[in-house]
Amino acid sequence: MDRARYDDYLQCFNRRDYEAVLAFWADDFEIVFAGYRLRGREQMLGFYRFFHQYVAESVHPSAFISDDKLLVIEATVRLEAVQTLTSEVAAAHGFGRLFCLPLGQVIEVPQFIHYHLDAQGRFTKALCAVFEPPHD
Repeated sequence: MDRARYDDYLQCFNRRDYEAVLAFWADDFEIVFAGYRLRGREQMLGFYRFFHQYVAESVHPSAFISDDKLLVIEATVRLEAVQTLTSEVAAAHGFGRLFCLPLGQVIEVPQFIHYHLDAQGRFTKALCAVFEPPHD
């Protein structure tokens, strides 16, 4: 997957066009983040439809490496609470370990995202790792 195609994917993701987002994923896939594993279309849609009710999320890559089997980015993930997400609400949806945000809070999270690609260049796996920069 080249950078232009990945940018197309991010445009779909950042505007919450879930059907267009899913076109970039293989039929069988998994996403691993924050101690969770989402498998397939229904789990992905369930999570993002829940999460994006509370948080406007956008991904902004600063580094991009790709070949025919892997795509790796370093990015800033911007999270802005559009309504308060409490730990109780997150837990009720099965995501009690999520970092919860009060209405209006904005955080930018440095993240590495490592994608596996199938022969058609679709994502089969995404491994998302948050890193904390050193404190000066």
